[in-house]
Amino acid sequence: MDRLSLAIVVPALDEERTIGKVVGLCNSYGIAIVIDDGSSDRTGEIALGEGAQVVRHETNKGYDAALESGFRKAAALGCKFVITIDADGQHDPLLLAKFCELLDAGADIVVGNRNERARLAEYCFAFLTKTMYGIADPLCGLKAYRMKIYSELGHFDSYGSIGTELALYAVRQGYRLQEVPVVVRERSGLPRFGRRFSANYKIFRAMFLSLVPRKA
Repeated sequence: MDRLSLAIVVPALDEERTIGKVVGLCNSYGIAIVIDDGSSDRTGEIALGEGAQVVRHETNKGYDAALESGFRKAAALGCKFVITIDADGQHDPLLLAKFCELLDAGADIVVGNRNERARLAEYCFAFLTKTMYGIADPLCGLKAYRMKIYSELGHFDSYGSIGTELALYAVRQGYRLQEVPVVVRERSGLPRFGRRFSANYKIFRAMFLSLVPRKA
């Protein structure tokens, strides 16, 4: 895969401790696009210093909005593929090689399947999507897409799907899905979705809204 055809989108909020290493490894595979989602630390500055394309949000807009900005930037750069990866170091960037291999082999979408989940709502969402669509872990932040899927739908997210709308759209439309086992590392910093109650609420909300098919 041509490095310039792949964008690696990294949503980041106050991840100065880990963002440099993540960007450094991502640069070996494609164009690192970091969305500095209103960070109060040096996240954006460090990412820029490591050679990433940095999109800055003046205020925190949230996970889905950050990914939306990343996809828009990837489209503007003419990328044919996008991989999303978390900035907190939980995902091993060396897995990017496997994701690229599967895209090269013809997969349209590749979804990570974590070895553990943090919340009850994640297990419920996973059971639903595995039963209905064959996706074992819809909330894994490590995913890969052909950009034609994004272009066809016209957006990454429209309802606060926690990074699941485009993936579910892809399988509903019959795009070729592959999954990759992902071993989760210990997270540095606070949980991405907040405390237990609010996190479960957001996930259950996204799960119920995902039952309504979105059309291009």
